[in-house]
Amino acid sequence: MSPALVGFVVLAYFGLLYAISVITSRGAGNSAFFLGERKSPWIVIAFGMIGASLSGVTFISVPGLVGKDNWSYLQMVLGYLPGYAVIAFVLMPLYYRLGLTSIYGYLGQRFGRSSYLTGAWFFLLSRSLGSAARLYLVAMVLQYLLFDAWGVPFVLTVVVTIALIWLYTHRGGMRTIIWTDMLQTAFMLAAVGITVWLLGQRMGWSVGESIAQVKASDLSQVFFFDDSHAPTYFWKQFLGGMFIAICMTGLDQDMMQKNLSCRSIGDAQKNMSSFSIVLVGVNMVFLTLGALLFLYADRMDLTLPAKADQVYPMLATQGELPLITGLLFVLGLIAAAYSSADSALTALTTSVCVDVLSIEQRAETEREPLRKRVHLIMSAVMAALIIGFWIWNDESVIKTIFRLATYTYGPLLGLFAFGMLTHRAVRDELVPIVAVLAPVICFVLDRYSAELLGGYNFGYELLPLNGALTFVGLLMVSRASAREDEARRA
Repeated sequence: MSPALVGFVVLAYFGLLYAISVITSRGAGNSAFFLGERKSPWIVIAFGMIGASLSGVTFISVPGLVGKDNWSYLQMVLGYLPGYAVIAFVLMPLYYRLGLTSIYGYLGQRFGRSSYLTGAWFFLLSRSLGSAARLYLVAMVLQYLLFDAWGVPFVLTVVVTIALIWLYTHRGGMRTIIWTDMLQTAFMLAAVGITVWLLGQRMGWSVGESIAQVKASDLSQVFFFDDSHAPTYFWKQFLGGMFIAICMTGLDQDMMQKNLSCRSIGDAQKNMSSFSIVLVGVNMVFLTLGALLFLYADRMDLTLPAKADQVYPMLATQGELPLITGLLFVLGLIAAAYSSADSALTALTTSVCVDVLSIEQRAETEREPLRKRVHLIMSAVMAALIIGFWIWNDESVIKTIFRLATYTYGPLLGLFAFGMLTHRAVRDELVPIVAVLAPVICFVLDRYSAELLGGYNFGYELLPLNGALTFVGLLMVSRASAREDEARRA
């Protein structure tokens, strides 16, 4: 593909996003930036959340995983469904009842200031690392397709990518993002759907025949029950998916900020319920794309790259498929990346402003300038983290993200579970220690599990274990609340 053509697509797409931001950010203040003034249409949010949940990682990594792990990823996606049910009918009613801007305000009301800040800082760590990993992948692809040919160094690629996101989010925030995410989801799904059709056409198959060929191949195996030690074992994936959904959506300010911008709890629940069902079908389309890519490579006797993340980009952009496939790939990748990164940047800004800097307690004249400064600083932090991934990362990015989540979201899971399932009070000053010790213990167990547990290897089930250890630690530093004392005396 011509770098000039790629550059034109990128600039045209960004121009469209910027135009939307200009329209939607008129008169926007902090209330519009943080929660869209709680006037967002639920159906727009539900559709946009698909793109934000999938991101550029899913767009590239999930099709690449099919070559090694077949459709085992779908086991985790099915686990999302009970997780999203917990979010819709347990967590969101709590958030709406308390009228929260940041969901970690619940921890402050339930336990105290130290617990509140612990939850906020773990979110900041989790979302910063996860978003950086996602954007790292996209920046690498853009570097390969566009900036290498222009002699632009990777560091500058990262700076440009983050600057573009900052430019269309710094004024309107959530009010802008719900509309840009809807557009970007539409572009991403169109890109994948048309590519699936083009691959089938290339091999002389109709859509129905393509599905039949995928179903008949070994690549479409979904369920794995035979080896409980393997990472693809069903219950590891299913339960891991359930807890990943609860943590990375329900306990994540980024994803919940969109839901809190709905007009009512009823609209928010409709949003989450419809989104969860559609997301399963969308992931099946991505897995179908992956299977067709490997079937095509096998038929054409192509040598595939060693890294799974490079399979889709190579076949789409190096002339093996029609030019339109490459253009759709670039468009879909950018759409997926921006729909995830823009909301993450807004959520990080919100958490720093509301949770750490207590912006709502400051004078009205200070709030907007402070929020704009924080937004710029968080953009710089994101750029630095992406460069760090470029230096360090050496495996499939989607696995990196979920592995990070097992460590960083576990304490959030334990904190919220303890608050909602017990009435006990905790020694608030000891909560940060408990929250740090739990993932450290998990890291040791994960590192030496083969020696300690007879060859057992942890998968995503490390996340609920991390949460359970946090829960036990909180129990150890807790005492009976006044409510429990009264119940015992009665």
